[in-house]
Amino acid sequence: MTSCMVARVGPHSDVADLAKDSSVPVINALSDDFHPLQIIADFTTLHETFPAAASADKASLGLEGLKVAWIGDSNNVLFDLAIGCVKMGVDISVASPAGYGIPNVMKQLIHASADGVASPGKLTETTIPEEAIKGADVLVTDTWVSMGQEQEAQKRLKAFAGYQITNDLAKRGGAKDHWKFMHCLPRHPEEVADEVFYSSRSLVFPEAENRLWAAVAALEGFVVQKGKI
Repeated sequence: MTSCMVARVGPHSDVADLAKDSSVPVINALSDDFHPLQIIADFTTLHETFPAAASADKASLGLEGLKVAWIGDSNNVLFDLAIGCVKMGVDISVASPAGYGIPNVMKQLIHASADGVASPGKLTETTIPEEAIKGADVLVTDTWVSMGQEQEAQKRLKAFAGYQITNDLAKRGGAKDHWKFMHCLPRHPEEVADEVFYSSRSLVFPEAENRLWAAVAALEGFVVQKGKI
């Protein structure tokens, strides 16, 4: 007998319909709109990286006051990351080219996630990477050409010119001295320079390992604990 279903889909409605008709838990491993397991891994990585704040509110992992800068395309990873940041009291500033920003329906959902949160994080948007980076503790990006967007590749590469994360961009933008870098992988060199990706600032490999533990935690919570966590 099946105890759980883990679905990686295209349209989010596919996993929503699956959950609606399922008698067992359905875990969203990725949809066009959301990537929750990735964000569990990301916040685990942030919690491990910034332990000085770890003695604060347990519900927020003690991350209040941090700032995350997202440089690149507005996609499913960003949407869930922004929701998580707002809930955790982490400010998130997003820099995307004109026409590639957060859709209004997602913006409304992100802002609504602040409901009931004593000190929610703040979402800001710009088209200028340096503005988003100012005062950031963490710089994050993702692919500029997601699955299904291959026909737009050349157009997108042109639009995102100047959005590559480099040491120089971080310095010009005024990121904090201790800034770190995250990427959900796989990475392309136009998104982030080797000097950052392979440096001590990069959290990508601990972040990737935490994807495993995020999945284990989800299975533990929904299958073993039956959601009573």
